Amino acid sequence: MTFDKHGVLEMAQLNFDKDRPKAENPIKINDVSLRDGHQSLFATRGRTEDMLPVAEMIDDAGYNAVETWGGATFDTMHRFLGEDPWERLRVLKKHMPKTPFSMLLRGQNVVGYRNYADDVVRAFVQRSIDNGMDIFRCFDALNDFRNFETAAKVIKDNKKHLQGVVCYTLNQPRLGGEVYNMEYYINKVKDLIEFGVDSVCIKDMAGLVAPYDIYNLVREIKKFTDTPINLHTHFTSGMGDLAIFKAIEAGVDIVDTCIGPYAYRTSHAAVEPLIMSLLGTNRDSGMDINKINAIAEEMEKYIPKYKHLDNNPKYATTDINVLLHQTPGGMLSNLVNQLKAMDALDKLPEVFRLLPKVRKQLGNIPLVTPTSQIVGVQTVNNVLFDSYEGEYAQITKEVKDLCYGLYGKTTHPIDPEVQKKALKDYPRGEEPITARPGSILEPEMEDVKAEFGDLAKDIDDEVLCALYPVTGKRFLKWKYGMEEVPADVKAKTMAEVEKEQELIRKALSGELTSKGKGAGRELEVTVDGETFTVEINDPNGPAAPQFKGRKKKESAADETATGSVVAPIPGMIVECKVKVGDEVKVGDTLVVLEAMKMMNNLDAKAEGIVKEIKCDSGDSVAKGDLLLVVEPKA
Repeated sequence: MTFDKHGVLEMAQLNFDKDRPKAENPIKINDVSLRDGHQSLFATRGRTEDMLPVAEMIDDAGYNAVETWGGATFDTMHRFLGEDPWERLRVLKKHMPKTPFSMLLRGQNVVGYRNYADDVVRAFVQRSIDNGMDIFRCFDALNDFRNFETAAKVIKDNKKHLQGVVCYTLNQPRLGGEVYNMEYYINKVKDLIEFGVDSVCIKDMAGLVAPYDIYNLVREIKKFTDTPINLHTHFTSGMGDLAIFKAIEAGVDIVDTCIGPYAYRTSHAAVEPLIMSLLGTNRDSGMDINKINAIAEEMEKYIPKYKHLDNNPKYATTDINVLLHQTPGGMLSNLVNQLKAMDALDKLPEVFRLLPKVRKQLGNIPLVTPTSQIVGVQTVNNVLFDSYEGEYAQITKEVKDLCYGLYGKTTHPIDPEVQKKALKDYPRGEEPITARPGSILEPEMEDVKAEFGDLAKDIDDEVLCALYPVTGKRFLKWKYGMEEVPADVKAKTMAEVEKEQELIRKALSGELTSKGKGAGRELEVTVDGETFTVEINDPNGPAAPQFKGRKKKESAADETATGSVVAPIPGMIVECKVKVGDEVKVGDTLVVLEAMKMMNNLDAKAEGIVKEIKCDSGDSVAKGDLLLVVEPKA
């Protein structure tokens, strides 16, 4: 029988043996389960303790590299899990010494949401290398490669691998159109090769790339370079594994996958079907499916800890709508959570309607962290606070920075009217810059050392505080025993999870009944939308304990003063810029509120004297909470 060629893929002898001869041109596979997998499926809440049981197994599986760090992990670990991000890197390296580690680095954004000064970037990259990082997947949200320069020099000086990224985005459901077309991506790849990267990654963060589009793109790239090409795509639209397969046929060198339990939905294609599909071809990975299955079985044991974080409202595994609204999974969950907190989830269709308009007005930029959050949060603000379309009544600090040029060069010019509104009274000036953003930012590390010197014990602590001053300070207090770690930050044990599952099982089977005896109280248990009334009894014990709810902050309705400043949206207080007794005038920034990782300046609405401050840095506040009172001048 004669087999046809499928691009560069050719048929070979079928061999299931784990020690089968090496293929002529084996595909290299990266595992991203320990970073992007859990970031996509359960909000980056994967804990180090649940990675360690599979760490050595993954290290022995034959991967090209393992993505263990970067992206949202640095933020989430110290903010929500009470874990030191640096310690995870060190611990995993001890358990996985053979396989190169890869991380996602946001260029001048590092692992944050703004462009940091060059000295912060240098310190972070150097400490990442010192703690065990090997491969730096370096991207810029605007595809402005000037934002790689500082990080790239440190990476190259340390003889580590610099992987340059082209962020893949569209303005229509398939590749083409006036902006994001074949010519755009080929030119960007050429720019990266000229930059001197060791490999190129096509980063499709929303799962938009279609099989034949990536096939043609890879074939065109291969015509002018031998630089290894890595495809990173998500499964969101359902085309993820189809795109990977066509990219392999086109000659792509490396692909990203997840192990089964961490795969699919808004995550990545699973590695298991890929291994089996390529058997008997010249692109056989050479990996042993039995080793992968053993890892998957071990991973499944800990998945119950994270099921409550699954935010997928649909039963369907795929969502082709992503091709229409172009919203990456992480951005979509941010939008949904913000609207839920505002009790305005019914506004989601309006947000989707305005998103393309806001994106266009802000320079038609790719939607990837942090620009996805910048566009998404600003769109939500416009829907919630504008009295007419296009008013931009509540502009985030990040949008102002974008309009000034602090993120780099946008794909298209920013709408002049929006730019003018954003830069009105902007502290750095109202005329935008065109220089590399990092070149105008003042060094930060010395100020960080001065501010956090008594708390930060080493350079890693200092870098953490440079990136995240408010939550970093809070974490270091937890780390060094100065404050108790909150209960909701502590890890759940499997025993606790099993108790919850047993309660759910009993509730669904009707075994939970109220006896009405002894000292106890009735509880309502809601399971899968059904509510059950359960009485907890302890006939030999004291009266049932009373639970303390969250102390409700005062709302604006409690104050008659017209100078009251309230939280317009839920979030965390980053900074109160005034103190009691200060004189303020209309437009002065009084409080900085972080909502969905974006900064919102809350300004004075009246001239007067600060009478009372009811918030502090690090406080979580709800919509309508009273933050401070300004006594207006007569």
